[in-house]
Amino acid sequence: MDLFEYSTNKGFRLLNMYERLSKGEELRKADLANEFGVSEKTIQRDIDELRMYFADAHYDEFETAIKYSRARDSYYLVRLEREWLTNTEALAICKILLESRAFNKEEMTSLLQKITMQISPADKAIADSLIRSELFNYIPLQHGKDLLDLIWQLSDYIINHRVIEFSYTRQDGKKSKRKVKPVSIMFNEFYFYLIVFGFEVDYPIVFRIDRMEKIKTTGEKFEIPYKDRFSDGEFRQRVLFMYSGELKRVKFEYSGVLEAMLDKVPTAKVISQKGKTYTMTAEAYGDGLKMWLNSQGEKVKIID
Repeated sequence: MDLFEYSTNKGFRLLNMYERLSKGEELRKADLANEFGVSEKTIQRDIDELRMYFADAHYDEFETAIKYSRARDSYYLVRLEREWLTNTEALAICKILLESRAFNKEEMTSLLQKITMQISPADKAIADSLIRSELFNYIPLQHGKDLLDLIWQLSDYIINHRVIEFSYTRQDGKKSKRKVKPVSIMFNEFYFYLIVFGFEVDYPIVFRIDRMEKIKTTGEKFEIPYKDRFSDGEFRQRVLFMYSGELKRVKFEYSGVLEAMLDKVPTAKVISQKGKTYTMTAEAYGDGLKMWLNSQGEKVKIID
């Protein structure tokens, strides 16, 4: 099918018109008829079919509908504001992404462009102008790797309970080969991490995804008993700086800002208070919690 035959295909016309309307473009019957090589009556039937689709998909013509402007002699798509990201919502998401520095510049640029494409046309130019300078001066992390496809690949292994093998390079440059059972992906302070269970220990182990190479499935599947199922939310509360290790409980005295402690350590609980000093307990995997508490100087005194 050559380009002309393709353009006269009804399915192609409907998809093309739907995409253009969704982007905020106004469509004129005469222009479309000339572009696709069909009559204006055919274009009108296409528009009526798209109207029927929106009526079926959204139930209420005031939610999403194709309207006609007699003054401009054109058709346009009307959506409730809730179906678009507002400029403030999109700006907040873009700011969080930029601050995370999680992706190289190519992937970050692509993500930001797609987010701003979800903004209503009236607000898009405002959002674009607010992030343009920050994106221009964006400094990605040193590893510079593409991560989006890799994260998707690992997610597939997690969902399908596939045992995987990979080569891993530690911070000190030492390389090793690992065989593990992946259970979750998390983001923490610039980096994405793969949470796994090994075959030698019964607690979660953490690997930085950008340091993983030659990832492949072994063909084996694994099952975790329901009572032992991994909980992302519970694990996130009990891990600081993505340290691996057994679950440990620490009792300590704290004389700093209580809100700061509770925000940083979600498992922290106040046992008692004497003046401005709190006696608290918290639990976390590995030594991350203890190391962080020791870094707080005179504000913290570890009891047990």
